[in-house]
Amino acid sequence: MSRPRTTTGAPLSNAPAGTQPRDLPPTQRPHATPDRTIHMIGNSHIDPVWLWPWQEGYQEARATFWSAIHRMDEYPDFVFTCDQMVLLSWVEESDPELFARITERVAEGRWVNVGGWWVEPDCNMPMGESFARQGLYGQRYLISRFGKPATVGMNVDPFGHSASLPTVLRGHGLDSYLFLRPGPHESDLADTLFRWRAPDGSTVLAYRIPFEYCSPAGSVDGQVDKALGTLDRSLGDVMVLYGVGNHGGGPTIANIESIHRYDRMGSFGRLTMSSPRDYLDSVQARGPEFLDGLAEWSDDLQHHAPGCYSAHSGIKAWQRRAQFALLSAERWAAVAAAHDGTPYPREDLERAWKQVLFNQFHDVLPGSAIEHAYDDARDQLGEAVAIAKRVIVRAHNTIARQVDVPMEEASQPVLVFNPHPWPVSTDVELHYGSTPGPVHVVDDEGRTVVSQPTQSKATTNQTGRGALVFRAEVPALGYRLYRVRMAAEPARPEWSAGSPGRLSASETVLENDLVRIELDPATGWIRSYRDKRTGLDVMRGVDGAQHTQVCADPTDTWGHRVVSYAWAGDPMKLARIVVRESGPLRARVRVEREWGASTMTEELLLDHDSAVLRVDVTLDWREHAHLLKLRFPTALSDPRATYQIPYAALERPVDGAEEPGQGWVDLTGTVDGRPAGLTLVTTNKHGYDVSPGDEPSIGVTAVRSPVYAWHDPRLLDGEDIYSYQDQGVQRFSYELVAHDGDRRTADPGRRAAVLGSPVRAMLESFHAGSLPRTGSFASDHAGAVMVTALKGTEDVTDGPGGADLVVRAVETRGEPGTARIDLPLVGRTLEADFGPYQLRTFRVPADPAAPVVELDLVERPLDGAGADGATPEGAGAVRSGEIDADVPAAGPAPEGAGEGTTVLTATQVSSPDATGRPRAADAPSADDPA
Repeated sequence: MSRPRTTTGAPLSNAPAGTQPRDLPPTQRPHATPDRTIHMIGNSHIDPVWLWPWQEGYQEARATFWSAIHRMDEYPDFVFTCDQMVLLSWVEESDPELFARITERVAEGRWVNVGGWWVEPDCNMPMGESFARQGLYGQRYLISRFGKPATVGMNVDPFGHSASLPTVLRGHGLDSYLFLRPGPHESDLADTLFRWRAPDGSTVLAYRIPFEYCSPAGSVDGQVDKALGTLDRSLGDVMVLYGVGNHGGGPTIANIESIHRYDRMGSFGRLTMSSPRDYLDSVQARGPEFLDGLAEWSDDLQHHAPGCYSAHSGIKAWQRRAQFALLSAERWAAVAAAHDGTPYPREDLERAWKQVLFNQFHDVLPGSAIEHAYDDARDQLGEAVAIAKRVIVRAHNTIARQVDVPMEEASQPVLVFNPHPWPVSTDVELHYGSTPGPVHVVDDEGRTVVSQPTQSKATTNQTGRGALVFRAEVPALGYRLYRVRMAAEPARPEWSAGSPGRLSASETVLENDLVRIELDPATGWIRSYRDKRTGLDVMRGVDGAQHTQVCADPTDTWGHRVVSYAWAGDPMKLARIVVRESGPLRARVRVEREWGASTMTEELLLDHDSAVLRVDVTLDWREHAHLLKLRFPTALSDPRATYQIPYAALERPVDGAEEPGQGWVDLTGTVDGRPAGLTLVTTNKHGYDVSPGDEPSIGVTAVRSPVYAWHDPRLLDGEDIYSYQDQGVQRFSYELVAHDGDRRTADPGRRAAVLGSPVRAMLESFHAGSLPRTGSFASDHAGAVMVTALKGTEDVTDGPGGADLVVRAVETRGEPGTARIDLPLVGRTLEADFGPYQLRTFRVPADPAAPVVELDLVERPLDGAGADGATPEGAGAVRSGEIDADVPAAGPAPEGAGEGTTVLTATQVSSPDATGRPRAADAPSADDPA
């Protein structure tokens, strides 16, 4: 073989730059080559939406994947890594030839699918069930198209990662996780490779990508240089990602040629085309001494771009609404399938969920995309909600026509449906066909319930539409019949059951038998919130002017380099306080404020029998580059802060940092030396702080109005015209829950679910029926273990409607315990042990003789074969259970367990080793979190 020569005829030695010949012959590396292997991971991070609409991302996925296939044709050692399943689905539907080529390369092992999720989502704001669905649909897609799932998690670009993600990753059969942010400068985490442990004890091997996940199109030397300068040098062998990304492109010829050159030169060590799985397997091969020496991280991975927790209020609200709607639709579809044999609409629900999951992408849900990308997001999420509503209404009408509703003159039957698997007591606002004169409401037994008129949403002179609000007590995942009687409420003794307690309202006081809430007439905010039962006042004497804080906010859309938004700010000016309703069911006081061109109304609602204050907010925001914090100062001492995160709760410092959260934040300390606290429950908001000081407070970022997709260090040009986010009207609600030091007594997770997903009232006609006037289909008894999903199986079964029942539940208090889940829908009861924050999923056949089977989050049996006929590596490593095959359970049943009770006894946790994989040994390890 002739050797490449320079123009002088001499053999070529080092060739780091300039024009060089391709296909240099292999030669022995210099003896001075650093003794390490650098696994070069060829990829193309594609943002399907960001500074471009999804339609452009759709085309770019096809172009990039063709480029990767061509590089494979040219370089036999080239390996390509792909981590978003939606991109593969787009190629499959638009370019069958390309998809066939990809399938061949997957079988060959050179096209490597990782991640296993539908997209790279924001990893803080979606609900736990959304994370479960990312892998449910992503992994099942991989299994159905390529015969095998991913085993490595990969989310290179999100701006932070919830502490509970290892729980979800393990449930998807993923034993490891690649991420980029936070970088070493943004976190106390110093390690590149470490064990990441969730609150439930689930562990994955985590790898923080050094420097960047994509590279320029030319030589990779700059990428490798900067990666080596960023990572933990004691690690030895490492991964370096390369390939043109964001708008796609992938590894280039110049990238690959430079890898070959620098490997030959020995510049950085041994450079090899590789995949994340190959690297992690090489880590495992280093043995227990190395693995046991890895650091462990038991917290969130934060912070980067905290402005994204609040940017674009619209996408946050649309997302929350769609997630709740689909969870309700799944439940009612499963009820209709099991109870009536109605075909389970899995294709409709899958289409809707994929719209939701796609719009959780880390440049859509965080609010960092261009303006017109949100037109598409609104439409797609609207489609998801419309599908969910059709499913719900069909199921409700299927049930309603079977309920016995006897004829009664001068009355309007109303069925109230509760989508939650626990009993709910709530106020229901109802518009009904009215007649002149007073009305009242009775329950299914004909007993008068507390009600009162309210303002109709129809502003006409016609009497054909009245409005009232009444108290409904609805069983778990069930319904109850009520009637509006067109007559005055009959007199009843003060002592009778259901009589409203004392309730009064003025411009300065809201009071019932449980609490007295005083408003400062100068600020319109609370200066006392006294619980009459305990004497505790968690807001005694606080400064109401702090409640609204408007600040100029010239930071970019992401909030780069922002630590906190907890600045003093200007208070909004109080315009007026108006008493709108004053019992007997509830009092409603309206507080109106204004600042600049913006206005905000807060309607404070207190029920006659509740110690919880609910506030409905309408904000008309007209400010550019400003933000509004709603702050809730307290009289607490020595406070601790706890935030709801997906499937768990997490304590964080009281330091004013902007933090992500789900539906609630709690501040607990003491008042006059006695334990006390305040929980804030919200809808649609995810940016919080808990700040210290003389009046420790919870803050929620209600609105930010940066320029769309403005990324520092780009400066705004005074000659250009910009669009600013969140201009106009938005609505959200929150609740204030004062407690005696134990937030769990108020069950804020369930409160947040009911606040975000209220019951549905449905006008009904008179007819005979086989169903009773009240009924329940499933209940978790509102205990520490909360059912988060009740749905039909993704696989078609012989069960009614073509689906067995899937039930998922999580322990919510951080304590071990036993749960009882009643499923009268299928005539069964489950009793199961749960560890702290443990997540368990069960398939429950309608046939009472068929065994209950514990599943992973992809709906594969934990101890059996996956959908592809093989148990994927790492599958079932979250927590396993021992399921009795027969009903009733073998052996003595627990006290109270009757016929049809399946006892699911928690067995050992298969404690992951340092790589996050389950140990093969049968005996529990010393660090077994169970």
